[in-house]
Amino acid sequence: MPQAPYGSWPSPVDAALVAARDGSPDALGVVGDEIWWTAPRPAEGGRRALLRLRPGEREPVDVLPAPWNVRNRVHEYGGRPWAGAVRAEGGPLVVFTDFADQRLHAVEPDRATPPRPLTPLSAIGGGLRWCDPLVLPERGEVWCVLEEFTGEGPSDLRRLLVAVPLDGSAAEDRSAVRELTDDAHRFVTGPKLSPDGARLAWLAWDHPRMPWDGTELLVADVDGEGRPGRPRVALGGPGESVAQVEWDGDGTLLALSDRDGWWQPYRLDPATGSAVRLCGRAEEFAGPLWKIGARWMAPLPHGTLAVLHGVGTARLAVLDPTTGELADAVGPWTEWAPSLAVSGESVVGIAAGPSRHPEVVALDTATGHCRVLAERHRDPVDPGYLPEPEARVFTGPDGREVHAQVYPPRHPDHTGPAGEAPPYVIWAHGGPTGAVPLVLDLEIAYFTSRGIGVAEVNYGGSTGYGRAYRERLRGRWGVVDVEDCATVARALVAEGRAGGLAIRGGSAGGYTTAASLSDPDTAELYAAGAISYPLLDLASWAGGGTHDFESRYLESLVGPLAEVPERYRERSPVYRAERIVAPFVLLQGLDDVICPPDQAEALLAAVAGRGVPHAYLSFAGEGHGFRRAETVERVLEAELALYARAFGFVPPGVEPLHLSV
Repeated sequence: MPQAPYGSWPSPVDAALVAARDGSPDALGVVGDEIWWTAPRPAEGGRRALLRLRPGEREPVDVLPAPWNVRNRVHEYGGRPWAGAVRAEGGPLVVFTDFADQRLHAVEPDRATPPRPLTPLSAIGGGLRWCDPLVLPERGEVWCVLEEFTGEGPSDLRRLLVAVPLDGSAAEDRSAVRELTDDAHRFVTGPKLSPDGARLAWLAWDHPRMPWDGTELLVADVDGEGRPGRPRVALGGPGESVAQVEWDGDGTLLALSDRDGWWQPYRLDPATGSAVRLCGRAEEFAGPLWKIGARWMAPLPHGTLAVLHGVGTARLAVLDPTTGELADAVGPWTEWAPSLAVSGESVVGIAAGPSRHPEVVALDTATGHCRVLAERHRDPVDPGYLPEPEARVFTGPDGREVHAQVYPPRHPDHTGPAGEAPPYVIWAHGGPTGAVPLVLDLEIAYFTSRGIGVAEVNYGGSTGYGRAYRERLRGRWGVVDVEDCATVARALVAEGRAGGLAIRGGSAGGYTTAASLSDPDTAELYAAGAISYPLLDLASWAGGGTHDFESRYLESLVGPLAEVPERYRERSPVYRAERIVAPFVLLQGLDDVICPPDQAEALLAAVAGRGVPHAYLSFAGEGHGFRRAETVERVLEAELALYARAFGFVPPGVEPLHLSV
């Protein structure tokens, strides 16, 4: 087999291919016997299309032409953007939010009429935003979450449950929107109406908690006029996170709570508040509620439940709540998105695996057979170019476990020079309350097929391993995450697998990357760093420099700013830039309101004239995370060019990256 320097291997996994396949199906749901979901369109400005698959058809159809973009900005990360209902005549009625105007629109796909707005615009602050709708044709309304700005500041807003008329009478009149709840709570999830329509359930929480810290499950009686009464707390509290609530067919509540250290399923009597755990496995049955409308659990006919479960993974299973037994779905899919829906006897979801990209898959619970409905996986290149990952557990400081996925370089026709080990890039995920799944990712293949290894680290603070693992980061962000990434990096070197190291990450992972490059214990460990849309000045970010949802997040990750101001400064990369010695590239969307450009610009000012080679690439029209095909291509090639400089190889077809000092 021909030998060539690591990083220089020729690969068909180019940046254009990665960009064309960037993103995943999302927000899957059922309308009657039809399956609907949203899908990315990187080549169309990064919009999300709304797709519809009718029974018996092999291919879905786009419901809305460009430039319709089925997304919203609730919490800035967005919540579930659409819902539908069947009608006796005229086909289904679907409501959705469009990213351009953030309004709620209605569309009747079986009629040749364009979408019509249901909600008004607002000139105040961030306007009016809607998500997680519930379409109720019999009531003539759609019930949903409203995020309403009352001023120009990022935290001048209120959130509540509302009823929007389906006849369009509120399209120009905010007063026609009926408020179902008050704004006593800072955050709420979408409404769940009981089968008899007599009770309403939802989740709520308040600053400074994040939804994985503590939430309350609220229940209210609904009168004959559709007016909820005074809510009562049925489950949850400041130290208990309830991630999802659903009504079962018998009128009891189903909830996913971490009261015993893991998110697990419970059955709840709404009248007495008594809760019974349905499965006691030390596994996660839910995850962090970054987006309103996530669904890890779905009631099935005959009293069983479709659930996602696992440790560091999310597999689909059918749970028998009377015995606590789980019957796992069989197939190559090891990771299912929290977007479950039920169609008759089938569970439908979005699933992926180490060798498969996300597909729309249905499990027939009667036969146990799974089949792909849409978004079918097709190897984009010879599978010999795709990585074969390894799930690893490393030993960190104090003997703690550190979970990671290791992707060695792989190529069908090339190998590295004899006696040399390849460079590895440590990937720090965003969140930081989040995790990276073990699934096929062409962005990883872009590097591994060229001879660069990748190690994704689910550092302490990550989800998927229980509440105790997730709370390792409390007060220690910028310490535990940096140590855990370094643990994996040093172990790969000690094993003889890595001949050089770099680090990269976006958002909170961008912070961990910059913190690693400026930490005295790790600054010289890495030869380069790629930092994307980062948080870099903790005090300015916590002091009004970000959006409302995460504006108090650092109180748990770092500590209250008023009590530990020195800790905020000590852990901010912008105030220890003199320690940075490795070259880096900084990648930033100019429309980012979560980690605004001034965070990146502060680091640039701090390193100016210090002799550290660096590049800054900014992108108009991009927010927090890159969606446009041309942006994805540019950032991948810039990152590869950075590693080429750091590790001394020449990547075919990629221009050198100009670095300033």
